[in-house]
Amino acid sequence: MKGIILSGGTGTRLQPLTKVTSKQLLPVHDRPMIMYPLQTLLLAGIKDILVIVAPDHAGDYMKLLGSGRELGCRITYEIQDKPEGLAQAFIIGEDFIDNDSVCMILGDNIFEDDFSDTIKQFKSGGHVFAKKVPDPERFGVVKFNDQMEAVQIEEKPKSFLSDYAITGLYIYDRRVVEAAKQVKPSNRGELEITELHNWYLKRGELQVSIVKGEWIDAGTFESLFRAAELMRKKHLK
Repeated sequence: MKGIILSGGTGTRLQPLTKVTSKQLLPVHDRPMIMYPLQTLLLAGIKDILVIVAPDHAGDYMKLLGSGRELGCRITYEIQDKPEGLAQAFIIGEDFIDNDSVCMILGDNIFEDDFSDTIKQFKSGGHVFAKKVPDPERFGVVKFNDQMEAVQIEEKPKSFLSDYAITGLYIYDRRVVEAAKQVKPSNRGELEITELHNWYLKRGELQVSIVKGEWIDAGTFESLFRAAELMRKKHLK
């Protein structure tokens, strides 16, 4: 299992903070934001990690994480010249993924749950994670049947589909690279990761699990504050 942390983008919702640094390098309590998703991968035993960054702050990531040796892993870097959708990460990381399965986590997503067992037990297909949220229109949304099996996934639906958002942690087998290459840009001009979920869902090979603990997409001032407060409280325990 390889690991990818996607930390590209421009962080426009957090300006002016992101005029001087990358969103994923902003502090969340006592460490840079990216250290939390990195810890999620390390806890699962993933030792080979690709960090995908925007060109402006690549040197800052290398200064922070280095080769990964001090963290007990191997970190390599790729540049995402333009943020053209989450699915683009698997195309950028094609050589890195090679013939292995891959677990990708977004650099601004912070989870309370430990996904180690799920990641270690993964065999094939796809596995994503959903969380009930008050604002599902901001995310890719999944609809379940009565048996809590995923039956439909849609990106930022205009009409109510459900209140379960797909979070920024994705596990796929090596076929994800070829699936990503088949994705056409959406109306937003992006390669939507929802298309990858549906690629596996149509084949009956996508599992969707429910996130039990806190999940924070720390891309706004409010969520950044919530993330810092959550980590401060965990630190005090």
